[in-house]
Amino acid sequence: MIKKGIGRQIVMHYFIVVFVTLFMVELIFSLAIRMYYYDTIYNHMSNHTTWASDYFQKFVKLNADNDPNYFTEMLDAFELKDTELLILNRKGDVKASSNPFQDEKAIQTSDVLQAASGSVGKWIGRQPSTGEMVMAVSSPLQVRGDNAYIVRYVTSLEAVNSKMMNLTLISSAVCVAVLALVTLFSIGLANSIVKPINNIRAVSAQLAKGKFDTRIEGDYKYELGELASTLNYMAQEIVRSNQIKDDFISSISHELRTPLTGIKGWSETLTSGGFDPEETKIGMNIISKETDRLIGLVEEMLDFSKLQQNEMKLVIGRVHLQELLKEIMLNVWAKAEKKQIQIKLDDRTDKPITVIGDGNRLKQVFLNLVDNAIKFSHENSWIHLVIMQISTEQVQVEVVDSGIGISEENLNRVRDRFFQVNHQGGGTGLGLAITQQLVELHQGQMDIRSELNVGTTVSVVLPMPVHDSEARDANTQTMDVLETPEV
Repeated sequence: MIKKGIGRQIVMHYFIVVFVTLFMVELIFSLAIRMYYYDTIYNHMSNHTTWASDYFQKFVKLNADNDPNYFTEMLDAFELKDTELLILNRKGDVKASSNPFQDEKAIQTSDVLQAASGSVGKWIGRQPSTGEMVMAVSSPLQVRGDNAYIVRYVTSLEAVNSKMMNLTLISSAVCVAVLALVTLFSIGLANSIVKPINNIRAVSAQLAKGKFDTRIEGDYKYELGELASTLNYMAQEIVRSNQIKDDFISSISHELRTPLTGIKGWSETLTSGGFDPEETKIGMNIISKETDRLIGLVEEMLDFSKLQQNEMKLVIGRVHLQELLKEIMLNVWAKAEKKQIQIKLDDRTDKPITVIGDGNRLKQVFLNLVDNAIKFSHENSWIHLVIMQISTEQVQVEVVDSGIGISEENLNRVRDRFFQVNHQGGGTGLGLAITQQLVELHQGQMDIRSELNVGTTVSVVLPMPVHDSEARDANTQTMDVLETPEV
């Protein structure tokens, strides 16, 4: 007995469909065989009655009822092999019969009544005297256009019915064999589906318990293969995400510990007293710098949290792109000067470019990109900020550096949350993930192209207002972000 589940459903569906189909075929086959045999017998007897009716004209004789040999001669002339022959009058009374045990009561079956009305009649039923199944065919014998007598042929159907029963039993046995084979086939088919599902279910249960190193083994095809591959990929991604999370916790712990250690050390030192104003100023500057560093880390994590929870709000206004980039260059000038890096604005437009967006968030986007370019560039290198209008509705800003570049292996992952190419470089690994989402919130696109030891180019495409009136109207709007693309 197959236990409840998909396997039983598959077997039952196959069984019911095939059973109903075979039942209908068997029923149609039995009816067709019956009609074929019965029609063959009827046609044979009907043709003979027609011949007898035509041949009867030779036996036309006045006062034939008074001649006992008249009907005997008719029986001899009209006889048909394996049939009983009766000569009846129009009332159904038996005038002569080839069966000596024939009951002499009047016969009033449907075939006799039809023959009395002038047509050939057929009747199938049980013989009252013997109880066997018979077929009777009757035809009128006419004298000068009037029905004088009725010739009636009766043949047994027992042999035919027995043969049809044998055929029916044989065909039923074939149907049962086919049904059994289909059932076995459906059981095999069900097992081929249920076993992989059970295997996938067992592995899924292991994954639910946190055993993410478990994998689905087996070469499954079609949808089951796609499901197995998806679950294996999911487990792989969970392992990777956990590793990234662990790396992030380790990295952020180090990032938080360093400024806290500096703040604590200088606080204790200054508290002890005995320092001249210059040393005190140096200590206070270090404390302020490390505090700003802590605030930056916390704000970065808060921004990422808001993006993940769809709570980031953009204050939409009119942003002058060239002025924004020049402001960013001033903000990073001191940091770039320490590494002797030259930052240049390459403006390839012939007019001021205005975009509609949140000025602070766009500044965060480009400030993060330029800061990364400085961080991963060699000393005495260069960084270009290229701005160009690529269509009437879009503007593109490229941050091009000649730094260390990114390997092809890491290029597709640098925008993943918590991912860091160089864990020794500091940071949370959230910068590019946040930047990517902020660009998408502005209906823009960000693309990264890089070659190891050659340099990196980050392209940001932003939409431009079609009409200035739209920009002025948008200056007072605030857009709540309802949907945030996944990082």
